[in-house]
Amino acid sequence: MKFPTLLLTVFLAGCVAPLPLTPADVQARRMEAPPAGMGVIYLVRQDPDHNWVPASLTLGDKQMITTHPGTYYRWEVPPGTHQISGAFADIGTITVRVEAGQTYYVQQWTRPWLSYAMSYFHPVTEAQARAIISRSVMVGG
Repeated sequence: MKFPTLLLTVFLAGCVAPLPLTPADVQARRMEAPPAGMGVIYLVRQDPDHNWVPASLTLGDKQMITTHPGTYYRWEVPPGTHQISGAFADIGTITVRVEAGQTYYVQQWTRPWLSYAMSYFHPVTEAQARAIISRSVMVGG
C-alpha cells in the first residue's frame, strides 16, 4: 500500500518542477541596452495579481500579446509615442514616450470585469521590474 502513495508523491513532485527558460527569455532577462536608434519597453504582470484571467494587450495597432499573472514582455521600439492598450472589452491604456537608447518599465495589474480582465498600468523602476521578472516567464518566449 505504501508503494502507490510513494509513486503518486514522486509523480506530483515532478509536475511542479519549473520549465527551463527559453533562449528569448534568457536574453530578455539580461536587460541589455536597446539596439542602436531604438528604445525598449518592458511590461510586467506579477503573480499574484488581483485577477487570474488572461489579458490581451496591443502595442499600437501592431502586435497583440496575452498576459497572465507572472508574465512579462519586452518590446524593442523606435523613438516616439507608443500606446499599450487592453484589447476587446479591456479599456486600460498607457502611453509611453520612448527615446532612443532608453529602457522603460511598465507594470500591468488587472481587476475582474464581467468575464474579462480590466488592465491598469503604471511606470515602475528598473529594480521593481527586475524583481517581478525574476519570478516570471516571458510571454511567447
